[in-house]
Amino acid sequence: MSVYTLPDLPYDYAALEPAMSGDILELHHGKHHAAYVKGANDTIERLAEARDQDAFGNLVGLEKTLAFNLSGHVLHSIFWSNLSPEGGDRPSGELAAAFDEHFGSFEAFAAQLSAATTGVQGSGWGVLAWEPLGRRLIVQQVYDHHGNVGQGSTPLLVFDAWEHAYYLQYRNVRPDYVQRLWGLVDWADVTRRFEAARRAPGLLA
Repeated sequence: MSVYTLPDLPYDYAALEPAMSGDILELHHGKHHAAYVKGANDTIERLAEARDQDAFGNLVGLEKTLAFNLSGHVLHSIFWSNLSPEGGDRPSGELAAAFDEHFGSFEAFAAQLSAATTGVQGSGWGVLAWEPLGRRLIVQQVYDHHGNVGQGSTPLLVFDAWEHAYYLQYRNVRPDYVQRLWGLVDWADVTRRFEAARRAPGLLA
């Protein structure tokens, strides 16, 4: 049976300083993300045991646990790739045109994603996603790791708003942390995800 694995970061733990401290990044990746990977693998094993024993009394809880951990693994994997020590500025080409088409301007998009991230109640994420049915870019809030998400939408750029991502450095001032993330965004990575999502067949194809 295949297992989920913790991806290596494409940069050193200290590479995103001063926006994100090396200590926080090491804890975030090596402990928190690793825990979601382990949680997903452990839950897959427990689901297999339930099938073998034809014992599905705890199925609902196991399904929720799998969704929580697997979505945490997916979102964190995207998050690390979305960031770069050479990030920042803004996109060009068709992605830039899509921001104009679907949000009015890049500035309007950035304001909406910042507001979505800073306004998450409790723990969660702000997400730029491709919505395949309407074939458009949308911004959505993710609660914890997997709530309030359009079915079939593909995350392109994710901002982590869990306290473990920023609290040791920014305390309770989440907006300052979100503002610093913009200087790390790897738009080449976001553009690659955008182009791949647009090539995929629609949900009703």
